[in-house]
Amino acid sequence: MNLTKSLGSVGGLTLASRVLGLVRDSLFARFAGAGFASDAFLVAFRLPNMFRALFAEGAFASAFIPMFNRKVADPNGRGLEDGLLFAEKAQAVLFPVLILMTVVMELAAWPVVWLLWGGSGGVNDQQFAFVVALSRYTFPYLLLISLVSLLGGILNSLGRFWVNAAAPILLNLTLIGALLLFHQTDPLLTARNQAIAVTVSGALQLAWLWQNCRANGVHLRLRLPRLDPEVKRLLKLIWPAAAGTGAVQINLVISTALARSMLPSGSVSYIYFADRVNQLPLGLIGIGLGTILLPTISHQLGRGAEGEAMETQNRGMELALLLTLPATVALIACGTPIVAALFEHGRFDPTDAAFTVQALAAFSIGLPSYILVKVLTPGYYARGDTKTPVRYAMVSMVVNLVLNLLLIRPLQHMGPPLATALASTVNVGLLYRTLSRRGHFTADAQLRRRAPRVALAALLMGGVLWYLADRFQPFVTAPGIARWVALCVLVATGMTVYGLATFLFGAFHRRALTRLIRRRRTEAAEAAPTASPALPPE
Repeated sequence: MNLTKSLGSVGGLTLASRVLGLVRDSLFARFAGAGFASDAFLVAFRLPNMFRALFAEGAFASAFIPMFNRKVADPNGRGLEDGLLFAEKAQAVLFPVLILMTVVMELAAWPVVWLLWGGSGGVNDQQFAFVVALSRYTFPYLLLISLVSLLGGILNSLGRFWVNAAAPILLNLTLIGALLLFHQTDPLLTARNQAIAVTVSGALQLAWLWQNCRANGVHLRLRLPRLDPEVKRLLKLIWPAAAGTGAVQINLVISTALARSMLPSGSVSYIYFADRVNQLPLGLIGIGLGTILLPTISHQLGRGAEGEAMETQNRGMELALLLTLPATVALIACGTPIVAALFEHGRFDPTDAAFTVQALAAFSIGLPSYILVKVLTPGYYARGDTKTPVRYAMVSMVVNLVLNLLLIRPLQHMGPPLATALASTVNVGLLYRTLSRRGHFTADAQLRRRAPRVALAALLMGGVLWYLADRFQPFVTAPGIARWVALCVLVATGMTVYGLATFLFGAFHRRALTRLIRRRRTEAAEAAPTASPALPPE
């Protein structure tokens, strides 16, 4: 399977989801603004959103997919039949645990929200009760999205990446529908309707995965739970993987709680909206690469093809840098027109937009690190090592907490995003160093040659965008469709400059592009992941 082709499929759908997410957030900013109502919903949504990232995009997949693939690839077994039997055993244990966890969360909503809110300071009893009520509406999403991750992991292992990648689109469509059809003049009622829509979207995503599993011949029978050795091993791997894969999400929860308790009202919203813009390239590149690399590398290692696994990870890192560095520079160079076009209307005023731009610049510094974590951790999980990433994730979280406490007072709403970015950079450095020391990753000549040239191309693009940012500002704040046209022209200009610069500096060659197009036209779809360079060699 060609890595670029798979990333194009998964990344394209994830990009569609992120774009719809920006539409959703733009509407939410219009109707709710940046104040108590928006902060209340965003805190209530933080925990289920974190579990979505941990389970649907992280921990469960990191533990389940390698074990499932080993079952399917075992030459002495029954292939897919053994894999599905293992999935049924996992489902039998997972389902009652999730029900119990959801019930406990509903009963313990008050102390859970107290932690997420950073105490109950700054609000009265009635306001805090409202936040608790919103959280009770969103908690069932944890149960639903965890079951989605089980079915999605099976389909990813069978090479049906697009089905799972399309599921989050339903979340955004549901929330957009609730905003358009049920928004109220009172921001509190708008926030309540959004919280209800979160759980409705979880049910829709589960229905989508279940239908596609059946269409692909995957029928999971209900079994009584039994902790056999395989299930025990799966459970043993999930929790460390949750901390290892979810360091960024856990850091965001810490940052949100500190911002809510130590900063003025609206700060949580500034950080959230900045993170949503930052999540657009992260969703396109990082989640897509992470989704594809783990089953690909685990399948290669299962065949004993260490060289192929090394090649796959090199090309994954090359793709990450090729796509991430320009995104980082662009968000820093022209964050003001981007945020103005997306959010500056209705209840979201220019002051809110200016504060959001500052938070976005801080987040963007860590964008390469957020994505490289997705590239490097499959090198551990595919080899059954979940302990090393979790140790480094713990270090990252301690660094994040210390930096938050140091930066939040002097930098205000920029402090938590900058702390998260720097903590993620520490995590990447530790992951890379250990993989290299173990001989599991060595940057090849092609990666070493192209990486600095990609950086030069991104800087050239950044200079052009910085020059254009102020000149586009009047157009991106214009009423109606004019702002969206202006934003599209600005983005297209940046992409064109960067594309030309990659050829100018030799970061990408015309003959490599020709080979890539030819390969994409002639390569047949495969049923299971195998190695193939993401970018053709020069």
